[in-house]
Amino acid sequence: MSESAHRAIGVAVLGLGNVGREVVRILDEHSADLKARVGAPLELRGIAVREVSADRGVPEELLTTDAAALVSRPDVDIVVEVIGGIDLPRKLILSALSAGKSVVTANKALLAEHTGELAEAAEAQNVDLYFEASVAGTIPVIRPLTQSLAGDRVNKVAGIVNGTTNFILSSMDETGADYAEALVEAGRLGYAEADPTADVEGFDAAAKAAILASIAFHTRVTAGDVYREGISSITAADLEAARALDCTIKLLSICERVAGPDGRDRVSARVYPALVPLSHPLASVSGAFNAVFVEAENAGRLMFYGQGAGGSPTASAVMGDLVMAARNRVNGGRGPRESKYANLEVAPIGDIPTRYYVNMQVTDKAGVLSAVAAEFAHHGVSISTVRQEGSGDGARLVVVTHTATDSALSATVEALSKLEFVIAVTSVLRLEGTEE
Repeated sequence: MSESAHRAIGVAVLGLGNVGREVVRILDEHSADLKARVGAPLELRGIAVREVSADRGVPEELLTTDAAALVSRPDVDIVVEVIGGIDLPRKLILSALSAGKSVVTANKALLAEHTGELAEAAEAQNVDLYFEASVAGTIPVIRPLTQSLAGDRVNKVAGIVNGTTNFILSSMDETGADYAEALVEAGRLGYAEADPTADVEGFDAAAKAAILASIAFHTRVTAGDVYREGISSITAADLEAARALDCTIKLLSICERVAGPDGRDRVSARVYPALVPLSHPLASVSGAFNAVFVEAENAGRLMFYGQGAGGSPTASAVMGDLVMAARNRVNGGRGPRESKYANLEVAPIGDIPTRYYVNMQVTDKAGVLSAVAAEFAHHGVSISTVRQEGSGDGARLVVVTHTATDSALSATVEALSKLEFVIAVTSVLRLEGTEE
């Protein structure tokens, strides 16, 4: 065994929230096992917090409010960042990497904006930057994409990557509650933050989609490149209509390889609520659980399922990265580097084809159906099924289309809104997970 294998690996933890506390606990309770797995002891050098107090549940001498000083200590080899946010973590991580320290982070918002900058800093010092916990909590998705499927061609990565929205939609579907009621219940159970905007408006899922797309397609994709819609406009009536079509509604993150007008590959990254057939595996993913589908040219379809958030599950992913980084320190190696060689163009949402569910309130008069069908045909959108319910001004017309581009469907909806007998187009949702 080399001399370096006996030297302790110094670890600094930035943040002592739910995830940070669990990381510190695991380091303490499983120190012997971790030493055996790494080949050297993992020693906690310090924990950066906003305020030092004796009721933190850890030795007070480990606590510091000076995160910058902790990161720069010469006895720290690996920095674990679980603070959250962007500006401060970015500065601290860049400082750590520049000082030759490896970094483990769970910060999807930061990575979705600054992966390139952080990866270049890690490359310059030949150190590791690991972030398995940034997407889907405890579910191993990043490592399979960067390592297990490194020799394959990934065509699509799609799934449910936000537990809050999945809990809300599952509750609405199972109980008939409206969005506001389900959101209150999610908050009461601790699934939704006091300000749930990042979750319910799709920002969190979009950040994760950017990370997944960047890795899967060897192209730098930022959160700003991801088309995003949230779930706040989903109604109990939408869930009821979905059930009538043997579907449910899920907030999906979809990253896929698509062909451009010139036949060259492009990347599509998008987040939106969509109808999913009950026969599809994603339809049965309920509560705060996450699931990610990967479709590769040779491996075929793979599904990863598990808890997408929470202190212990996320800490499990962080510890996996920490062990890998520590092993590399002991053995003198390094993990996978950023791969951006493909540099694919990001396709605009208007070019992306899918199926649609269009729900409109109409007046019950002769010729309404034929006029509506004519507008769909005029814009090149083929109708799969039509269902009319009710009568008078309360009549409801539900149309499900065949595959069409987003731009064609948007033009159709705009035209429908101008028809005198269309009172309102109340819902437009995409339909994913069908063979068509």
